[in-house]
Amino acid sequence: MYKQLSDNIRYIKGVGPSRAQIFQKLGIENIEDLFYYFPRRYEDRTNITEIAELKPGELQTVKGKVLGFGQRLSYHKKGLKIFEIIVEDKSARLHCVWFNQPYLRNYLKASKEVLLYGKVDFRGKGFQMQNPEFEIIDDALRAENLNYGRIVPVYSLSEKLSQRVLRKIVKSALDGYLSLAADIIPFDVRRRHNLLNIAEAISNMHFPRDALHQDTAFRRIVFEECFLLQLIFGLRRRILNMTAGIIHKPDEGVLAQFIKGLAFELTDAQKRVIQEIKQDMAGKRPMHRLLQGDVGSGKTVVALYACLIAVSAGYQAAFMAPTEILVEQHYKNITGQLSGLKKNGAQIRTGLLTGSLNTKDKEKICRQIKNGEIDIVIGTHSLIQQQVEFKNLGLAVIDEQHKFGVYQRLNMQSKGVNPDCLIMTATPIPRTLAMTIYSDMDISTLDQMPKGRLAVKTYVFTEEKRQWVYDFIKDNLKNSRQCFMVYPIIDESEKLDLRAAKSMYEDLSKSVFKDYKLGLVHGRLKQKQRDLIMRKFKEGKIDMLVSTVVIEVGIDIPNATVMVIEHAERFGLAQLHQLRGRIGRGGYQSHCILLAESSSEESALRLKAIAEEPDGFKIAERDLEIRGPGEFFGRRQHGIPELRVNVLTDLAAIKIAKDEASGLLDADPALSLRQNQGLVNTLRKRFPEYEKLITA
Repeated sequence: MYKQLSDNIRYIKGVGPSRAQIFQKLGIENIEDLFYYFPRRYEDRTNITEIAELKPGELQTVKGKVLGFGQRLSYHKKGLKIFEIIVEDKSARLHCVWFNQPYLRNYLKASKEVLLYGKVDFRGKGFQMQNPEFEIIDDALRAENLNYGRIVPVYSLSEKLSQRVLRKIVKSALDGYLSLAADIIPFDVRRRHNLLNIAEAISNMHFPRDALHQDTAFRRIVFEECFLLQLIFGLRRRILNMTAGIIHKPDEGVLAQFIKGLAFELTDAQKRVIQEIKQDMAGKRPMHRLLQGDVGSGKTVVALYACLIAVSAGYQAAFMAPTEILVEQHYKNITGQLSGLKKNGAQIRTGLLTGSLNTKDKEKICRQIKNGEIDIVIGTHSLIQQQVEFKNLGLAVIDEQHKFGVYQRLNMQSKGVNPDCLIMTATPIPRTLAMTIYSDMDISTLDQMPKGRLAVKTYVFTEEKRQWVYDFIKDNLKNSRQCFMVYPIIDESEKLDLRAAKSMYEDLSKSVFKDYKLGLVHGRLKQKQRDLIMRKFKEGKIDMLVSTVVIEVGIDIPNATVMVIEHAERFGLAQLHQLRGRIGRGGYQSHCILLAESSSEESALRLKAIAEEPDGFKIAERDLEIRGPGEFFGRRQHGIPELRVNVLTDLAAIKIAKDEASGLLDADPALSLRQNQGLVNTLRKRFPEYEKLITA
């Protein structure tokens, strides 16, 4: 039987049917999937450190002999078993502990020589490693070692798969199949930019010979991902430029009446963006515009104006947001702002469509949408369900776009005949990145805040100030204000010595804030449960909301004036700013308190930046300076198609890939030449939602 990269992962040595199901949960079904399942980081295990020379807080490798071991119950978590050994080299002794792994006593026996790798802490009895990786020297000498004496890959795993097992399986797959990896990047492009061939790049992504080889391999993979993405964007732009859109001819009287009826004056930035949108919607090709603006900059009003352009021109508009409570907020605000506004003598009609509506109400609103009895429908992803048909959709607005996949966006647009599309994000993006990762869109930026809005005051405190913070919260609660308490994790963990949302909710409810009503929201709650709690908070039935970062994007709570973020050093700068944006939305002075422990220099810079700077765009630039582009969006990729690596690590490679993709499409606009068929096949496989772009 011929080997192919499409062969099922189960046939690799060490996998089998049972493990194949575990791999499937990681998105790995075949050999090619495994090849492109790259490590999330690397550990340099080439140097062995003597125990006496270990440095607390650093990941290090040691070699020594097991002196003895014991097993006891944890002193801080009832029933948690701790397995402990003492390892000695010629310089000193080291204590090593593992949680809930008593079976290790069958391997780590007295007199065994071991290699250990982990983070070192200094406890009362000396140096300690918690849950270190280990290798028994006897075993290590019998075969090529994938875990020590080299740059070692560290992968994202499921609970039933260890790093050591996965490394062995990856190595087996590379040995048996790597020669089948075919290059899709044209040879002249690779030669021009000194790029590795794909086989060498994949090999050095998993098991790099050294840091330089890993960097070179990563550059090749980043280029390939960017090249494919820019081809997709380029095809999309070409299709849009050739597509006949709706030429909206709005009723200027309706638009003027809307502006006149607003309870506030538009900022210059809002006026500028409205003109950009108006010009787009009057054009011959469909609008495909990204509207970015800081929290509270007035994006919704601009989007509503765009809806009125479509509605007053005789079309319908759809407004899609990610959660029911956010949709309900939009519906209430939009309906209020349109009160009394008429087109052709009739009131402009709004509708609400969410998953929680009963069948009868859903059928009714779907019928009204299809018959054109609703002008603007506000809804969740329910809007893209098959049974929802529009009479004449002219504009699709998508709020908090990174919560929706590309497929969902395209589905929304397919509800009409080439409708205009306005996509909104509250995450400010530095211009250089925005122009790159949204190169298939035009970009509008709201870089002004409405007049009279009070900036949130931000403070950084250490643990010593905790009681003062609690007293400050009580003062605000006594004045009928509300508060957020944000934690980095849901449950306590033996691996992380952090306060957790659930335990702190229970503790605060019974002690410090027992006289107040507290609520708890986190990511494990179903969306309906989260929405219910948030609704109670908005209605003032809850005084303090204890939560994780699920409130990062959420509804307006004008009465919330205090936010406390615990372990603030563990949050990214952009995330801290998004969280802070949940308060300061009313007419009261608001305060964001960051409780942080001693941390790295980078964390200190982040906290200093957030305390000093209220402007989201300036924060985004600072974030880029501090962390570099590679960590700017983290793993989320911010709504762009699913990629195998974070392409934002190398802006130069992105620029080159963009230019090369543009040049290729200039020479072969439809990718119809024989030498480009490998690219076409890859695009079909990687981005199936763009099939119509490839075949157009």
